[in-house]
Amino acid sequence: MALGDSLTRRWYGTGSPPLWARPLEVLYRHVVKRRAQDYRDDPSRIVRLPVPVVVVGNITLGGTGKTPLIVALAQAMAARGFTPGVVSRGYGGSERGPYLLGEDDLPSKVGDEPCLIRQNGIPVAIGRERPAAAQLLVAAGCDLVLADDGLQHHRLGRDVEICVLDGERRLGNGHLLPAGPLREPADRLREVDHVVVNGGVPGEGEVPMTLEGGVAVNMDDPTLSAPLSDFAGRPAHAVAGIGNPSRFFASLAAQGIAVDGHPFADHHAFTRDDFLFADGCPVLMTDKDAVKCRAFARANWWRVPVRAVLPASFYDGIAERLRQLARAP
Repeated sequence: MALGDSLTRRWYGTGSPPLWARPLEVLYRHVVKRRAQDYRDDPSRIVRLPVPVVVVGNITLGGTGKTPLIVALAQAMAARGFTPGVVSRGYGGSERGPYLLGEDDLPSKVGDEPCLIRQNGIPVAIGRERPAAAQLLVAAGCDLVLADDGLQHHRLGRDVEICVLDGERRLGNGHLLPAGPLREPADRLREVDHVVVNGGVPGEGEVPMTLEGGVAVNMDDPTLSAPLSDFAGRPAHAVAGIGNPSRFFASLAAQGIAVDGHPFADHHAFTRDDFLFADGCPVLMTDKDAVKCRAFARANWWRVPVRAVLPASFYDGIAERLRQLARAP
């Protein structure tokens, strides 16, 4: 078993953290606390943009559903009169930025998540220096910046913070890295404006979110689609290089599909050799993975797009908060 798999089992299981991880957790806690305090002590280090900034992130390692939420939030704010753009680090891409994505940019250059967001018609800028990348969005006419995975990026000033939790995994064993999955202490949740819970049962004051997607789109011929029910009762390969592959596999199994799951590391750079399946069964994958596989997709490969569904009152509340900021002297 790989070290990463072993740690994940401990993080989200009932076992105690390994002894070697405990002193490293103490060190990590000190570094995180010191870094946040440095920005509180010297606010001049924080870069404020001339437009509102909404940060969407998490405090656990791995995927929680941030990308579908970012897309849904951008679309909801656009419907409420804003012109949103998304700033991202561009993890997994070669471009260091600041860089404004074009329609034909590849995941190998800009990262898989920025590429997927851009394909939804949303302006996206990437860069290790996120304030500089965000300025590109402002220059392009955006009056609202959504920061993807930005809770721990203190240099970019923000007006609203949203933390996304996996409703099934929650905070795992509650320990910080590497003893547990937490990137910040659990009490960080008391500081954010909204806690969005993806699946599971939300707690008091938390915002429920579900991911809906019952249709598969052919990757060789994008004009061809089929309901997932068409795949029920027969075997299919399911490929996922996301933070929690088991969630994707379970969603397919719930449709009656005999899933042969193939989990990969988050942001995995797929090649043809990852798909050496000789049985001719359908291959199903997430949208995030599909953007990296289109160049060598075959006729039996299908992507399964999902959309985040949240209460309209959640979007209305954020829009009203942004309007209040605009009216403030």
